[in-house]
Amino acid sequence: MSLKTITREYEGFLEDRKSRFMAFLVPIEQFEKRLEELRKEHRKANHIVTAHRRFLDDDRIEESGKDDGEPAGTSGMPTLRVLQGADLINCAVLIVRYFGGTKLGGGGLARAYSGAAQDAIAHAELMPFQKLSRKSVSADFASSSELERKITGFGLDVVSREYVETGVVLIVEGPVDLLDALGGTADD
Repeated sequence: MSLKTITREYEGFLEDRKSRFMAFLVPIEQFEKRLEELRKEHRKANHIVTAHRRFLDDDRIEESGKDDGEPAGTSGMPTLRVLQGADLINCAVLIVRYFGGTKLGGGGLARAYSGAAQDAIAHAELMPFQKLSRKSVSADFASSSELERKITGFGLDVVSREYVETGVVLIVEGPVDLLDALGGTADD
C-alpha cells in the first residue's frame, strides 16, 4: 500500500434532494482550526461530520469518523472509509450539511457523505506520503560547511544547530531514506 497525502485544502460538493453537502479535505495540521472556522462560518448548518487519518510516530495509524448528530454509522464511518479507500494519510475531511427538508435514510446519508468526500478527493492533488524523522549529525568546524551543503542538497531541514568545542551538532528532519543516506544517529 502506497500512502498519499495533501499539502493544502481542497473542496467538494454534493446535493441530494435539496440537502447540500460541502466537503473540505485538509492537511491534518489544519483540522482543528478549520473545524472551528466552519462552525462559526456555517452556524445554521445542521451537521459538520468529520473523518481523519494520522500517521503516528510508532508507525500506527490513528483514525476516526464522527457523525455529529446524524444517525450512528451513516456519515462519519462512510467518510472515513473513503479516506481509507484512497490510501490517504495525515489529512481530514469535514463535511458541512444543510438539510433540504427531505430525509435521506441511512443508505442515502452514507452515499451523500461518501460522495461529497470523493468529490473533494477528486479535486485534490495527491502526493506520495513520506514518513519524516529526525537525526542528529555532527561535524568538526573544518567539515561543517560541507555537511550543511550535503543537507541542503538532500532537501532536508535543519531543526536546530548547537556549537560545541569540537564543532557543530545539527538536528536534521526529513524523509527516512534521505536521513539514512546522510548518516548520523536517529532521534525519531
